[in-house]
Amino acid sequence: MQIPQRLQNLFTFYRDGFKNMTVGKTLWIIILIKLFIMFVILKTFFFPNYLNTNFNNDESKANHVRQELINKSN
Repeated sequence: MQIPQRLQNLFTFYRDGFKNMTVGKTLWIIILIKLFIMFVILKTFFFPNYLNTNFNNDESKANHVRQELINKSN
């Protein structure tokens, strides 16, 4: 499959830009570490799966979500 020339130019533009970054690489590493901490570590310890712990089957989970959405809209 042939890659269109515009997409190839766009890819090489970003690839060369990220290769030549110095401060930007450090900032991206910090951003990725923060995202990892927020989504992996904090989620597992501070945000338990409420539906799986309080409801046994999919139907009761769906009923709970439906009731919560209806109650919030009123």
